[in-house]
Amino acid sequence: MSEKQSLADVRFHLSVRDCFSDIGNHNLDNTIGSMHNRNMERDPVIEAKNLFKNYRDLTAVSGVSFEVYQGELFGFLGPNGAGKTTIMRMIQCVSPRSSGDLSVFSRDTDRDGRIIRSRIGVVPQEANLDPDLSVEDNILVYARFFRIPPMEAITRTEELLSFFELTRKRKTPIASLSGGMKRRLLLARALINRPSLLILDEPTIGLDPQARHHIWERLMQLKQEGNTIVLTTHYLDEAQRLCDRLVIMDQGQILAEGSPDDLVKRYFQTDIIETDNDPLIRDCLIKNRISFETAGDLIQIKDALTPLVADHLLMQCSGVRIIRRPPTLEDVFLLLTGRRIRE
Repeated sequence: MSEKQSLADVRFHLSVRDCFSDIGNHNLDNTIGSMHNRNMERDPVIEAKNLFKNYRDLTAVSGVSFEVYQGELFGFLGPNGAGKTTIMRMIQCVSPRSSGDLSVFSRDTDRDGRIIRSRIGVVPQEANLDPDLSVEDNILVYARFFRIPPMEAITRTEELLSFFELTRKRKTPIASLSGGMKRRLLLARALINRPSLLILDEPTIGLDPQARHHIWERLMQLKQEGNTIVLTTHYLDEAQRLCDRLVIMDQGQILAEGSPDDLVKRYFQTDIIETDNDPLIRDCLIKNRISFETAGDLIQIKDALTPLVADHLLMQCSGVRIIRRPPTLEDVFLLLTGRRIRE
């Protein structure tokens, strides 16, 4: 059988497979739809409709709409300047919206800011712990802002220090803590008022893998206990592991919304081939009319005939290094927002 015939056969089988996959996709759509309907039966913890935030000539958030439900871990992804932190500040009631609607706990964020802030916990991107206080005192002093009685504050602090494995560091000054311990302390402090909503801005930024996994475990435990969590992150593996649903943003707009797995399936129907960005390989791909993208020193191929392409490269280009892998949320992110570095 000639190579052209084999390609034709593969394309025929793919077309037949796609006909049947449409039936499967219909069932998948029904499943996703039923999940959405179950959410619709509950009042959202956060609800935004056509939300705008303008700074003179800059539109930081441009007509976004989304809902976050009780017990969800909801993520905001996007490059620098996408509008994620601006939305977080509006949810926290520290930055008024320009137009549109935004409610938290069914209360208007501009009108009922004091009530909303009493029921949320916030972990900022930059550590703002008091360097003059110990680990324990950072939490106890923060409890006063919520008018928590002293004995109750001590009890809650003990529980939080234990939960985040900081009990042995209770008297330690902040300057002596590692980066991971500081992030855990920020989380503990944010939970002192037992918030109905936890907002995390880059919760694991700058941490080593061990510290990141420790915080992931605690966040998953909090979610399993029914807590509602909203986070922003630049770590795509973190979002894929933690988030029930998420939005991908760029230039103040929402480009896509869904669960991590749903988004990957929506934009990629096959594995991805990666190989060296070599002139010989590029010529081979162009000659055979195989579309590809360059990403630095790599060539990426996202063709429906991925297995056949891989075999063809191995036959035509001796010594070629080929990696075939499943698509990830990072691939979706780069597809939608591009590879240009944002300042």
